[in-house]
Amino acid sequence: MKVLEAVTGLLGVEIENENVILYPIFLNLSGRRCVIVGGGEVASRKARNLFQAGAEVVVISPELNTELEGIATELHRRAYREGDLDGAYLVFAATDVREVNAAVAREAHERGIMVNVADEPSEGNFSLPSTLRRGRLQVAVSTGGASPALARSIRRELEAVFGPEWADLVRRVGEARESGKADEELEKEVRGCLSRLRG
Repeated sequence: MKVLEAVTGLLGVEIENENVILYPIFLNLSGRRCVIVGGGEVASRKARNLFQAGAEVVVISPELNTELEGIATELHRRAYREGDLDGAYLVFAATDVREVNAAVAREAHERGIMVNVADEPSEGNFSLPSTLRRGRLQVAVSTGGASPALARSIRRELEAVFGPEWADLVRRVGEARESGKADEELEKEVRGCLSRLRG
């Protein structure tokens, strides 16, 4: 059975210039310790997505917004200090203080931990795409950091193309695959949906 799989997620080497090609990947973060240094809106967006992915969300910040208090698995109401990244799988430097974000990035690099730096992407080694979700289907758009606003605009356009019905279609295709049963009607529906994508 032919199944449409969308490529999403961005992970690559240090993002130093426009010639760096980022490697798209999906990560299973279930139960993984992901540390966010920062307590504002940027930190909240990252925490929200990590929480949805089943990660263990650790937030370190002297001030936290209300949403973070409800999302975080572990809260540290204080400034970041060296050693805070112990056991981290991913790190997000999301404060509004340049020196703090740089220090978080340095520690992450020294420890070999993947880090995303909100205010200076070139200091990190992965970037986050603008993602559209329809059940288990995920479609992600990235400009490699050139224009996050453009990536968001493209994603919004795709929302009309990939309507809510795609969640059910992907679920049924997955069930058919797991059962090992060929379903001609389902295959016909998949071909029809793909045909509509082509216009």
